[in-house]
Amino acid sequence: MAIDFTLSPELEDLRLRVRDFIETVVKPGEAKIGHGSEIERSEYLKVLIGMRAEAQAAGLWLPHMPKEWGGMGLGHVELAMVQAEAAKAYYGPWVLNCQAPDEGNMHTLLHWATEAQKEKYLRPLCEGTAMSCFAMTEPEVAGSDPTLIRTTAIQDGEEWVINGHKWFISNARRASFAILMARTEDNPDLPQAANTGFLVDIPSEGWNRVREVETMHGSTGHSEIVIEDLRVPAENMLGERGQGHRLGQYRLGPARLAHCMRWISQAETALDMMVDRSLNRYAHGSLLAEKQGIQWMIADSAMELYQAKLMVLHAAYKIDQKLDFTSEVSMAKHFVANALGRIIDRSIQVHGALGYSTDTPLASMYQHARWARFADGADEVHQMRIAQRTIAAYKDDGSTRRATGDLPV
Repeated sequence: MAIDFTLSPELEDLRLRVRDFIETVVKPGEAKIGHGSEIERSEYLKVLIGMRAEAQAAGLWLPHMPKEWGGMGLGHVELAMVQAEAAKAYYGPWVLNCQAPDEGNMHTLLHWATEAQKEKYLRPLCEGTAMSCFAMTEPEVAGSDPTLIRTTAIQDGEEWVINGHKWFISNARRASFAILMARTEDNPDLPQAANTGFLVDIPSEGWNRVREVETMHGSTGHSEIVIEDLRVPAENMLGERGQGHRLGQYRLGPARLAHCMRWISQAETALDMMVDRSLNRYAHGSLLAEKQGIQWMIADSAMELYQAKLMVLHAAYKIDQKLDFTSEVSMAKHFVANALGRIIDRSIQVHGALGYSTDTPLASMYQHARWARFADGADEVHQMRIAQRTIAAYKDDGSTRRATGDLPV
């Protein structure tokens, strides 16, 4: 197996173009509309939409989608490069139209939707004229086990009548449609065959957004939804009946890795800030960079970031090669989420009280990073699955090699 992380001249040029675009367009735009600005709503929207128009003009639009859908047609290894550069700015992925949850929903629609559904729902997402949400998590049951979903869909002629309760539905307040998971089978042969996906237009009678769930980093678009006798046309079923679990898992694999790509960018930003602070802060007779305790924090962070990058690149490679990537993505998601929190925490420590304040982005980054350890699967669920796959590999092969990347070492 060839192991070569060298970028072609064309891809290196693309990476540098994304980096330059973030520095010269997105970051200055963010400075105009960021925290503490008193900009009018109309001007705020003008800046945001203007940045998207510039991304399209620069050929940096939809890096994850095929060219026939207006995208750049990048593979997942190439996408990792773009996402890591884009996420150096808060609005970077959104400006390039490769942000969650829309990115994962685009992949899902491209794979599962009918041609009519693609024209109605996927095309507006790709054009940047619509936004979407993915409605699966419920307050009454564990979100990490979709087989427990209680929202029901009952067929009534050419319609499905849906009742249920969802929460932490990201982007719901801005979405023009939802991909909704509901239980359609009472006693399936397999628990994983109980659910079905539906496309729900927003607003619709029976889709009731009752509140924004306040989180430790504020109210940022995670809605609680009560669904009461919501009628959905039969042609709005996404995929086949009983395939909701497969659809959700298909969506979550690449989406988890895309999160990791963006988290790597945040971790690298925190490490850069940590080193910069250590080189410019003098205490007790020397710079912080000369103190062993600080050097250990820098070293641990550098090693973890290196591991994170290698794990993401290898998992992305397996997706591109159409190999089984489930275990690698699961391990990457768990490791990168935890490394992100540790690296930001160390950076705050090196900054002292300044890092704890809102004068730097570290406090906000730390609040957001805590979410990473249960988004798209809690740490413990990933650990359980990783252990199960490792045990199964040993039982089948007498070796755990297959469960640790199946690499030639």
